[in-house]
Amino acid sequence: MMALVIAGRELRTLFLSPLAWSILGVIQIILGYMFLAQLDYYVMLQARIAGMEDAPGVTDLIAVPLFGNAGVILLLVTPLLTMRLISEERRNRTLSLLFTAPVSMTEIILGKYLGVFAFLLIMVAMIVLMPLSLLVGGGLDMGKLAAGIIALVLLLAGFAAVGLYMSALASQPTIAAVSTFGALLLLWIIDWTGNSAGGVLEYLSILRHYESLLKGLISTTDLIYFLLFTLTFLVLSVHRLDNDRLQK
Repeated sequence: MMALVIAGRELRTLFLSPLAWSILGVIQIILGYMFLAQLDYYVMLQARIAGMEDAPGVTDLIAVPLFGNAGVILLLVTPLLTMRLISEERRNRTLSLLFTAPVSMTEIILGKYLGVFAFLLIMVAMIVLMPLSLLVGGGLDMGKLAAGIIALVLLLAGFAAVGLYMSALASQPTIAAVSTFGALLLLWIIDWTGNSAGGVLEYLSILRHYESLLKGLISTTDLIYFLLFTLTFLVLSVHRLDNDRLQK
């Protein structure tokens, strides 16, 4: 499948870029510090919660906040990874070469999407190693941990899809990055107004669905939201690229 070939090329290109390695290093340092801070906080609280019924455990006080922090930080970082996917091809005037290649617009979009998403999955794996290290000295609620991993993967799937679409719209990578950040931030805080349209805005909010999954509540509503969210922006990206091809 040509989409996988394009995905492999995109992933190799990312690892050849110093930006990608810098992002990996910086995120690990920041989240590592936050992880150790939460661990220190748990140790401090341990004596107080020892006699409590239904006391929060290691997963609630360390792993879940780590995934919550990771979501916010990756909202800032993902635009830097997705900004060049299509816009750089347009800026370098190599987009026409893609149009003349024996591949469909869907395969091009899927290939570029899967390439950057594979990089994000590597990032998730590195983040997950932190709470897993706690198994050496104690136990974890593996159900809640799995829910947190699923939540982060679905969140990044949506982030990558929005970033790809904005890159397909923009003529410059920097414009794509700023547009992606703006769109993601808006969808993150969209239900903060508290007006009469709160029900609709709450459903559109990425944060609400992400927090629900982090609590260990795997509901079909949240899963369908993220799947539809990702699919919508991928379809929009295909249509945008197809329009560009027709105008050539």
